[in-house]
Amino acid sequence: MRSDELFIGGQWSPASAGDHIEVISPHTEEPVARVAAAGPADIDRAVAAARSAFDSGPWPRLAPAERIAAVRRLPERYGERRGEMAETITAEIGAPISFAQRAQVGLPTMMMSAFCDLADTYPWEESRPGMYGTDIRIRREPVGVVAAIVPWNMPQFLIVTKLIPALLAGCTVVLKPAAESPLDALLLADMIAEAGLPDGVVSVLPGDRSAGEYLVKHRGVDKVSFTGSTAAGKAVAAACAVDLRRVSLELGGKSAAIVLADADPAAVAAGVRSASLSNSGQICNALTRILVPAARSAEFTDALAAEMTSLVVGDPTDPATQVGPLVAQRQQQRVRDYIEKGQSEGARLVVGGADMPDGLDRGWYVKPTLFADADNDMTIAREEIFGPVLTVIAYADEDEAVAIANDSDYGLAGSVWTTDTERGVAVAERIRTGTFGVNQGYTMDPFAPFGGVKDSGYGRELGREGIDGYTDTKSISIATA
Repeated sequence: MRSDELFIGGQWSPASAGDHIEVISPHTEEPVARVAAAGPADIDRAVAAARSAFDSGPWPRLAPAERIAAVRRLPERYGERRGEMAETITAEIGAPISFAQRAQVGLPTMMMSAFCDLADTYPWEESRPGMYGTDIRIRREPVGVVAAIVPWNMPQFLIVTKLIPALLAGCTVVLKPAAESPLDALLLADMIAEAGLPDGVVSVLPGDRSAGEYLVKHRGVDKVSFTGSTAAGKAVAAACAVDLRRVSLELGGKSAAIVLADADPAAVAAGVRSASLSNSGQICNALTRILVPAARSAEFTDALAAEMTSLVVGDPTDPATQVGPLVAQRQQQRVRDYIEKGQSEGARLVVGGADMPDGLDRGWYVKPTLFADADNDMTIAREEIFGPVLTVIAYADEDEAVAIANDSDYGLAGSVWTTDTERGVAVAERIRTGTFGVNQGYTMDPFAPFGGVKDSGYGRELGREGIDGYTDTKSISIATA
């Protein structure tokens, strides 16, 4: 690991201030690596390189097909180092190795190629007849220098959903990974160097929150793409508003799974487990409010409890592990505090709790925890916990279920479970959220836009819309002879 260097403008160079980030294993609580941390001078250099590459370099002036061909070299390099990338992510954030291989690495690999396929058919330029006898040309041009800021929970997936469409659009990118997960981003930087993109097009700058704040406010940045908490997202939006800088925000969630009375309890429990407890529940679109019909509440609660009790919790490097540690001690304490809050407010603890899982005496672990007999006004039903904690809420009829699902500050994802698909789709249409699944958690399909409403942010990633977010639309009117 390049402990004293940063990837600035496509080149490895020493950090200016000599500050470092120590990466700690969530499983052993011991150091994993020590890497350079970017300071203001490093960010200035990276933005200047990106600015020069965009304003006078070849990248934004290439034909789209040439950029697509260049970006396609990256998934080729990525595929060669998938195992190394998965092991790196497991080491730095504690993601179970099986999940790291499948989702933390497998999904980004697929996304890279899918974005290139989308770019092949993207309408970079089109013509349409004007009202006044003019020929209208519509061009979609790169927005400029992009600051991409990602959190630690799904680091490669979140990097890819910003970096790849921005590059395909012709933008230059300054990427700031989270302080908890710099190692995978630096490994990706190595692959970018191998892919041979022009100098200045990509920089990778690990840093703390102050580095992110400095980058967001930098006058050389044209657009900020941010994924993180709602509180941080509001601060980013306010900072960008000062200079009317473009911004897209993918923020938190408190998504509801609406279980209709005809659903099978075992199937629901298995589906919710996958959609809610993967990555130890540290996913923004997790289904954390489980809305069940009051008449069958006990059946669905018991099925969920059985599913959660069967989960293997432990060493994330063990292929049998299904739930690993949380990313940091502060996150462990945060989740424990929510569990205690749920009990103090009167929810019934069905399984789990705030103590360490059996057989573990170190690591930032929390037992998979299920609450029942809760209502939607409780703290555990209102706030994003970001851990392996689910809350069962009973409802009287479908209208009440819809009302409970919509009674949230968030609107990122959701689902409905039923044997009647058309009824499920009808329910989906009534929920105010950016994404939704019928008989599944929301699948991160590369051809479908992903994003939220309300406190879950605005803007879309993935799909054609994911490229739209990195373009400006220019209209050219031409007088006809």
